[in-house]
Amino acid sequence: MLEPAQSFVGIVFWVVAIAAFIVEIWAFADAVMRPAGAYAAAGKLTKQLWLIILGVALLFGLAGAVRFVSIIQMLPVIGFIAAAVYLADVRPAVRPYGRRGGSSSSGPYGPW
Repeated sequence: MLEPAQSFVGIVFWVVAIAAFIVEIWAFADAVMRPAGAYAAAGKLTKQLWLIILGVALLFGLAGAVRFVSIIQMLPVIGFIAAAVYLADVRPAVRPYGRRGGSSSSGPYGPW
């Protein structure tokens, strides 16, 4: 039987893994919604390459969230770092180019 402190630490690590998985879902969903031309226009890696990177990160995060691998192991950490790089560097660069399906003739508050 686990000591109370060990079970508390295990729960904290599991909550951190769930939070990291949510960040990875957010990054992947955002990458899907951005137009492919925005990545090239911003001077970043292609959309397809980012989707592959974030998809693998999502799998690593899922493995950590369902406790298939421990949060201390490197795969979930690498997955979170990939999502964090996308959200901190790539997303702000491609954000001005809009989302898929957006019209370039839209006004600041939506289509005219």
